Amino acid sequence: MYPIIRLMHQSRKYRNKSLPLDGEHVSMHHCLPVDLDVWMELNNGRTLTLYDLGRLPLVQRTGLLDVFKEQGWSFTVAGSSVRYRKRVTVFTKLEMHSKIVGRDARFLYIVQSMWHKGEATSSGLFRLAVTNGGIVPSDEWTKALGVPDWNPALPAWVQAWVDAEALRAWPPEDYTSVHSSVSPAA
Repeated sequence: MYPIIRLMHQSRKYRNKSLPLDGEHVSMHHCLPVDLDVWMELNNGRTLTLYDLGRLPLVQRTGLLDVFKEQGWSFTVAGSSVRYRKRVTVFTKLEMHSKIVGRDARFLYIVQSMWHKGEATSSGLFRLAVTNGGIVPSDEWTKALGVPDWNPALPAWVQAWVDAEALRAWPPEDYTSVHSSVSPAA
């Protein structure tokens, strides 16, 4: 189940704390029993959901959420890449860092990481699309936000991910037909 109460808590906690568009949002979270997988550690899917708990207040604090509401826009994750590096178990206290690192013509890019006792447990790169039945061009939402010239260069590793994603086939290939001609080993 989606942690709506946890999200409401985070949104309420930071509702009156503004942040510049390139500012960093830092929040604290705990791995709860409902976040665990069968190996008794933070489930990889729940990790993505916990990142929502940092990303949504970030968007709220920067003023983007208000502009989206005024315009009748919403936003959605249009891509992500996550690295998991340290096991997170029940009741582990996590410090989450969330930061908007840039945009291109269509998407907004956010980098997030979770830390425990000074060690990174995971990090994620998220591509968000502002939508209104279709993708709202970045020039349009930056203009509505009052920062039409805001367009920092994406970090090299983020740009490399964007370039690699552009090479990826869409719609996805049917890999079952590609591999069906291979006979099983005897």
